[in-house]
Amino acid sequence: MAAPGLFDLELQEEDAIECDQSDDDAIEVEESQYEQGPDLNAILQAEGIETLQLSDSTVNPGREKVRPSDFQLLKVLGKGGYGKVFQVRKMTGGRGGGNIFAMKVLKKATIVRNQKDTAHTKAERNILEAVKHPFIVDLVYAFQTGGKLYLILEYLSGGELFMHLEREGIFMEDTACFYISEIILALEHLHSEGIIYRDLKPENILLDSYGHVKLTDFGLCKEKIQDDSVTHTFCGTIEYMAPEILTRTGHAKAVDWWSLGALMYDMLTGAPPFTAENRKKTIEKILKGKLNLPPYLTPDARDLIRKLLKRQVSQRLGSGPDDGEPIKRHLFFKHINWEEVINRKLEPPFKPVLSGDDDVSQFDSKFTKQTPVDSPDDNMLSESANMVFEGFTYVAPSVLEELARPSVVKARSPRKLIHNPHTGGPFSPRAMQNPFSFTNGADSSHSQDSTNSNTAQYEQMDTSNSIPTSPQQQNQTHQQQQQQQNPTWNWKH
Repeated sequence: MAAPGLFDLELQEEDAIECDQSDDDAIEVEESQYEQGPDLNAILQAEGIETLQLSDSTVNPGREKVRPSDFQLLKVLGKGGYGKVFQVRKMTGGRGGGNIFAMKVLKKATIVRNQKDTAHTKAERNILEAVKHPFIVDLVYAFQTGGKLYLILEYLSGGELFMHLEREGIFMEDTACFYISEIILALEHLHSEGIIYRDLKPENILLDSYGHVKLTDFGLCKEKIQDDSVTHTFCGTIEYMAPEILTRTGHAKAVDWWSLGALMYDMLTGAPPFTAENRKKTIEKILKGKLNLPPYLTPDARDLIRKLLKRQVSQRLGSGPDDGEPIKRHLFFKHINWEEVINRKLEPPFKPVLSGDDDVSQFDSKFTKQTPVDSPDDNMLSESANMVFEGFTYVAPSVLEELARPSVVKARSPRKLIHNPHTGGPFSPRAMQNPFSFTNGADSSHSQDSTNSNTAQYEQMDTSNSIPTSPQQQNQTHQQQQQQQNPTWNWKH
């Protein structure tokens, strides 16, 4: 069982800090590698960087002072070369005293080796601070010591959508429609804030205790993108990556809608639309391969997937100035009331059965069984290196508001448990190369070999924005995962 994608950002396997570019599922080729580390002088001279001497204590002038000792370590949720992720309980006063959080601990010395790593880490903190939305994870605190960075986030006990998709094999269309609807509103909000998500995948979609969606892991996001702006950074997860990212011709917000189409296809068939035995062949399929649309999909589902997976960006649904509005008007969502979606009034198809607020049953037991220990902060950076992390400290405004209020103990109502309805078809295991990857923006890929299906419907996609590839790239096509009857809709409103 994989641990939530909330914790994937910038954490690498302990013995693989230097990524093997031939094996990465997520790649970046925009800039040269910094073998000797980043040019700190150039970073410090960049616009918006100010000199600030940091000490071992937290920098929170005039605010609630928060430090590692304020949190009791309960469980290990994940670990990698950059640090660890813990389930913690806040032991001190202020807002959240006694509550459960996820504490993400990153080692500065490892992050600062690469300028991209530093930028990604700061991007995550900046975006989480700026963006508040019902379907995006909340950042409560961000602080630092001399050698570490700490992110305190809401603890999402429902686990990864990936885990639930693994358990079910595929989703019925009404189940997929619920999750896609909430994701659309999250992406729309990010776009309205000038942010391209760029890393939509099942591992980065968590469920809260009620079963609603929360997007996580913002290290690959591109900040401050205007409507007419494009970026050329080559990052994301291969199977869900838009063609214009692969060709490095520049991309904008429409890449997120391609990824949504790939995710929807994954939910309904058991694997992303374009997969192969290695990264190179997967890229070739994304650029020029045929789209295999299984016949058991409803016409509305096939049509939406087809329109989202358009290689010609201008023809892709959602690429226009109205962003996600045309997608929301598609007939696939004809049963959806979008006001009920944003107000979280739709009944989730799955609600986790939890024993309490500190339940870790949705996390990988190989981590949760470990003894939680935060290593001593003995790897101090130089003053100039520490300046790279200036401004990292953060206390959520809601925390400051709570500090001014008298403490009130509220009775907690009993939680209603709803068991997960199973799909109609037989279980089909989903392939996964690495069940818990802490690579730099990479994840556990769903890549798998595929064979021709006699019953599958093939549709040749438009191939503009593609690069020449070898004729033998078409020798494999996606395997139809399961057969099922056309689903019936059961929306309760």
